[in-house]
Amino acid sequence: MALPKNTLWKFDPHTLGKHLVLRSYLNAWFPILGSWKNRILFIDGFAGPGEYEDGEEGSPQIAMRALVDHSAKIGADVGFLFIEKDEERAKHLSEVVERWKAKLPGKSQAAVITGQFDDTMEEVFEDLDEKNKRLASAFVMIDPFGVSGTPMSVVERVLKNRQCEVFVSLMYEAINRFKNSKEFPDHLDELFGCGDWRECVDIEDSEKRRKCFYNLYERQLRAAGAKYVVHFDLYEGRRLIYSIFFATGHELGCDRMKQAIWKITPEGGCEFRGTHTGQLTLGLEPDFDPLKRQLHERFGNGEWYQVEQFETFMKSDATDYHSGQLRKGALVPLEVGGFIEVDPTTRKRKNTYPKGCKLRFKKN
Repeated sequence: MALPKNTLWKFDPHTLGKHLVLRSYLNAWFPILGSWKNRILFIDGFAGPGEYEDGEEGSPQIAMRALVDHSAKIGADVGFLFIEKDEERAKHLSEVVERWKAKLPGKSQAAVITGQFDDTMEEVFEDLDEKNKRLASAFVMIDPFGVSGTPMSVVERVLKNRQCEVFVSLMYEAINRFKNSKEFPDHLDELFGCGDWRECVDIEDSEKRRKCFYNLYERQLRAAGAKYVVHFDLYEGRRLIYSIFFATGHELGCDRMKQAIWKITPEGGCEFRGTHTGQLTLGLEPDFDPLKRQLHERFGNGEWYQVEQFETFMKSDATDYHSGQLRKGALVPLEVGGFIEVDPTTRKRKNTYPKGCKLRFKKN
């Protein structure tokens, strides 16, 4: 998407899927961290004006609404930091935020900073370093219109804090379009945190070229401190609209993000696709055959495994599926089909898999 010139612009239907995933994930994130942390942060690095031309809510309002409307009691104070470089948009966003401040629970606060995302975050980290403090547990949303101003060095500073996560929109269209432009090498060096992206530029096959860029970005996120990286794409027909990379240090966050994605069915002929099982379409009628094959590849050596080991695999970023799909989606049909057997001493009822239950794939 091209950078809008006006303070407000028309809502792009493609953005809806991204916002729905954000809301769904925050519905889980707020009570999880809010139950045992005193303070947590939501940072929107490219916040925009807070709303669209016809009144649709932007990501700042979606984040605040997720907290205000939550049915669970959030014990922590939540800080919202909205960063926007355009002065007119930042001014409009400040007016939007003012309408919300009285609604925020407890000592929760919201602030708007006019400035570049990378410069602002560097100032935040410098201030923390001077005070010998660390960034509070944070969800950092990085959703630019292009590729500048989103350096891996800043992402790394965020991910060094184990309780912090990043939600990045990687704008492949901009990368692919301008990869050979004279002014772009510096931007891409910063984006990836290295110059290895040059190895992808001359790959003729467009799909292999895109995967090269994406695999590099994922590797760099892991090198920056992410233990789990969830990557999903939004397509309209055959056209890639945008790609999201979610990086976290915790398997619970990884699993909850996958759950959030599976819940959403974007409108207007759009669909989310996973990355581990080919063109797996998420959110529609689930096809669990790829999951069954993945489980067999991982556990099909004839040895006994506890169900918790299957659950750990499901929560990880090794599969597009989430832990809530394990039993009904895979284990029950695998057992009914005679592909797995269960140690009868580890459960009381057939087609159930309680804690400690042992199972194994039968040999062909």
